[in-house]
Amino acid sequence: MPEPLADVTTEVSCHVALDISSSIDLAFQVAVAAQYPLASESLQVVLDGRGLDDVDELTGEAGGRTHILSAGPGRLELTYRAEVCAGRPAAAATAGELLVATRPSRYAESDRLIGVAATEFSGLRGVKLAETVRDWVHGRLAYVTGTSRPTDGAVETLLAGAGVCRDYAHLVVALLRALDVPARVASVYAPGLFPMDFHAVAEAWVEGRWVLLDATGLAPRTHMVRIATGRDAADTAWLTSARGQMQLESIDVGVVAVPWMSAETPGVVELP
Repeated sequence: MPEPLADVTTEVSCHVALDISSSIDLAFQVAVAAQYPLASESLQVVLDGRGLDDVDELTGEAGGRTHILSAGPGRLELTYRAEVCAGRPAAAATAGELLVATRPSRYAESDRLIGVAATEFSGLRGVKLAETVRDWVHGRLAYVTGTSRPTDGAVETLLAGAGVCRDYAHLVVALLRALDVPARVASVYAPGLFPMDFHAVAEAWVEGRWVLLDATGLAPRTHMVRIATGRDAADTAWLTSARGQMQLESIDVGVVAVPWMSAETPGVVELP
């Protein structure tokens, strides 16, 4: 496995502005996962210029952190910044997590793709299978923004032949699960991604480790930083709202690795 440079620091940030028209419950998944050593970190939430202190943090799968709050009408701004140090451990897995990762889910309908997976990837095992699925999805889909709907799953993506990063990840995950390989989706900060945004990748449990699979090929994998992890986009969305109305005004995501490694690293990469 390629090892990140010991002296690399990944600087991540995001700024979100929402126009809230009625009282609302919000859940943000923008903070880096709990296992990363941090040189610094800050999370600030402001409503109409007044700081909100009543923000709770929940910890989920693979150290994912969700910040939940309630806010009344007004303009809400969330600002998050962190400096992530190298030297973090690779992700582990429990028997329960692996069981969930083999089942069909809302956006990764593996039970509907068993025939396709068996036909296309017969006889393959382990890392070779995972990387072949990744490359197959990369060659089968075109990355085109605006072509997929938020409700589209892996089957719709395969039929359309196009999508964005979450669609690529869903199709990789669904095909692997159809072959009884545990697979899941992770949202990440990805240095080198263009245009910059939150990024979605797939992970497969093969040979006793989670292997990072990015079928889009849009960013080097070595210094990606995990945010949230789950069955599919239903678990990894950066924002979830309930009991109210809002409008997204703007979102700005920034990520840079210092010193910068621009080239993709060949071979197996694990996402901490």
